[in-house]
Amino acid sequence: MSENNFEMPQMGPWPKKTIYTVIGVILVIFFLVKSTITIDSGYAGVIYKPFAKGVDTKTTYGEGFHLIAPWNKMFKYEVRQQEVFEKLAVLSSNGLEIKLEASIWCQPRYEALGLLHQKRGQEYIERVIRPSVRSATRSVVGRYTPEQIYSSKRDAIQKEIFDETKKILDRQYLQLNDILIRDVTLPPTIKGAIERKLKQEQEALEYEFRLAKAKQEAIRQRIDAEGKAKANIILSASLTDKILKEKGIEATKELANSPNAKVVVIGSGKDGMPLILGGN
Repeated sequence: MSENNFEMPQMGPWPKKTIYTVIGVILVIFFLVKSTITIDSGYAGVIYKPFAKGVDTKTTYGEGFHLIAPWNKMFKYEVRQQEVFEKLAVLSSNGLEIKLEASIWCQPRYEALGLLHQKRGQEYIERVIRPSVRSATRSVVGRYTPEQIYSSKRDAIQKEIFDETKKILDRQYLQLNDILIRDVTLPPTIKGAIERKLKQEQEALEYEFRLAKAKQEAIRQRIDAEGKAKANIILSASLTDKILKEKGIEATKELANSPNAKVVVIGSGKDGMPLILGGN
């Protein structure tokens, strides 16, 4: 047989059973791919049902493996704490521009995740959190002077911003954990003036401290001197002639019993006390 006369064997039609089996396997794979959802750690899911009432606002799906109908869709949200950085330019009470850098610690409320998705959507950080922080910061900072913002009232301002922002976010299905003011930037001339004033106030406080300390030391010395003077007066009043003679006799006896050579003149001292002239 020549090469020109070679013919491929003809394939017969597939049996219907085989065709149905192949179609069935493809459909099963399709349904499995569409129906199996894995939610990672730190995330939760909200399901959208196009043939029902839309977003299921009552059920929040936790992390792990889930089976859903292939025509439904699962939306995943990070539900652990997130940090949002925000830079703001706001006006103080006297109209000067203050630049702030803040960190916002927040997260979706797990039990209200369906409502958050339905009412605010997955862009809730840009739609809700940032505008809320900006509004609260402008309101709070506008009550204070640059000096208060830069130094003495910084912690109080931070707390007020947190409180006002929290009031807003509590109604937006979000949980605010904290707001931290990371940096405050003032115009250079204002900053320099405030720093000079703070330095002068610090020096004045140090001077007042030194004065108070010196005053306390003077009082202590005066009390100590008065105490010694009173003690001397009491001691002098208690030393009568009789007591002095007794002390003199005791001292004479001790000298007489000592091994050193000495000359004692009896009755030559004042009030008849022995007079010790010397010794080796």
